[in-house]
Amino acid sequence: MQASHPHRIQLQPGYVLHRRPYRETSLLVDVFSREYGKVGLLAKGVRGGKTARVDSLPPFRPLLLSWTGKGELPLLTGVESAAPSPPLQGVALYCGFYLNELLQAFLHRHDPQPLLFERYAGLLADLPVTGDKDRLLRAFELTLLQELGYGLQLHCDAEHHRDIQPGQSYHYVPDRGPIAARADAGSIRGITLIALREGRLDDAATRREAKWLLRRVIHHHLAGRPLKSRELFRQKSHESS
Repeated sequence: MQASHPHRIQLQPGYVLHRRPYRETSLLVDVFSREYGKVGLLAKGVRGGKTARVDSLPPFRPLLLSWTGKGELPLLTGVESAAPSPPLQGVALYCGFYLNELLQAFLHRHDPQPLLFERYAGLLADLPVTGDKDRLLRAFELTLLQELGYGLQLHCDAEHHRDIQPGQSYHYVPDRGPIAARADAGSIRGITLIALREGRLDDAATRREAKWLLRRVIHHHLAGRPLKSRELFRQKSHESS
């Protein structure tokens, strides 16, 4: 159920997902808020000139946001830092770009997602201090798909409703689930489906297969629309090699 459009909101916890220039001195800002979901805001006078405040709207930092007005583009009236947070750098920064692009693509406006908001906030705090970023990203992707109605079937096969077998290979059909099949380039091992279900991605082969599967499912639900952050990360990795 979507939240109503309030007239005035004060100090709402949120994060900036995306911002783009609007006219000479303003920004159009998409934020992910705790109680109102994704909201588009007009930030007047925050760029250009002597009173520019564009740095007050950084991505990846917990903020307290205030806005006023009904309709699709309320006016941003205040921004405060909610808490200190370590900056995202290197690989963690590219992971942050990916998370924001996922949320921007999947979230509907004014549709609160409190669990997803909590997981996103926790992930941003964990990314700068953990080396196990793959596990964190896979867990978030699973939560995103589950909370938005696209959850993966990881308990039984789609044809016979038999429990997933670790030694069996499967073809995973989006919107349907896994189907027992011979092992080939398009299959995934049952042990990987079980590991995803239990949150255990302990070896390189399982991590690689889980990443391949989730990217395939996300690609399907985005109707083939590419994610720019993935290409950006590939380019950066190529430059560093």
